Amino acid sequence: MKYLILLLSLFSISASFSQQNKSSDTENSTADLFDSEDILSIKLAYSIKEIRTKTNDTTYIKTALHYKLDNGDWDSLEVKLRARGNNRRKTCFFTPIKVRISKAERKGTPFEDHKKLKLVLPCLIQAEKNDKLLKEYLAYKLYEEVATYYYKTRLLDIDFTDLKGKKNKGYQLTGFLQEDIDKIADRAGGQELKDRKVHPMQQDDHASIQNDMLQFMIGNTDYSNAYQHNTKLVFTSDKKIVPIPYDFDLCGLVNASYAVVSQVGNQSLPITHVTERLYRGYQRSPFVLKQVRNEYLEKQSQMMTEIAKLQPFFDDIQEYKLAREYVADFFTILADPAKFKSEIQDKARIK
Repeated sequence: MKYLILLLSLFSISASFSQQNKSSDTENSTADLFDSEDILSIKLAYSIKEIRTKTNDTTYIKTALHYKLDNGDWDSLEVKLRARGNNRRKTCFFTPIKVRISKAERKGTPFEDHKKLKLVLPCLIQAEKNDKLLKEYLAYKLYEEVATYYYKTRLLDIDFTDLKGKKNKGYQLTGFLQEDIDKIADRAGGQELKDRKVHPMQQDDHASIQNDMLQFMIGNTDYSNAYQHNTKLVFTSDKKIVPIPYDFDLCGLVNASYAVVSQVGNQSLPITHVTERLYRGYQRSPFVLKQVRNEYLEKQSQMMTEIAKLQPFFDDIQEYKLAREYVADFFTILADPAKFKSEIQDKARIK
């Protein structure tokens, strides 16, 4: 009996010690890049000309990414960069960037679980360049409120140097990092459906309507679930095909100076400016449509709070007010049965 008591005591101590070690390990581990909503300060230096003309899907340039720690110190890691995107690569002064980080470099850092990232930068050198970027970032944050699967993002304060020999030029930019689609597929317990055309009606009703409602809210027609244009598809563990939206720079919420009404699939749309809303979803279950409508209405307060949280970072208060009013107008449509029917339900596509 004494031996039994002793063994139970030792087991209890061992379990307690193991739990303490586990807790200690958790406390000492580095937080993931996307665990915090705090703005991350980084420093980058590369040649805009070189990255636009000398990089492609397989060719990268190397540089150092310096990032600020919570205690105010700076650390750095080597990264590989290339230009990405089609429209913005041709249109923008600051091209969007694809980032790759080796396992050895990212180990023990907030970037440890992120081999691939997207770096989204302002497009043009304009007075409101950072405000347009903030509104694109806002679209991701709004979708977080309703969707199960979405891209995680992290807002950045960027000290950027364009390397031009003896005439280097510095810029203070707002940007954000976007995780890779593989991370979403991992959370879904499934995989990305690459290079596959899947008709939207074969995709999950609920997730599809959530996506289409987001696109209507932000005034975006520059997407296609069928052709995976500004959309990725993930096959989840419960055997659903879920669309994951991204790249919102041409939407009415952002209202970029270079934005035009997208003609995806060479379809002529009955709107002339990106700020005009047009519902591009397909006709689906009225029950699910009503369910998603209610989800958005229930999240109205949280979404408006997300907008308010960004107010201090806008350079032009009018840009902030326009964003807030644009989203508020969406909820006016959603809350009015007649407007909801005429502008969303009756506009759903048959094919």
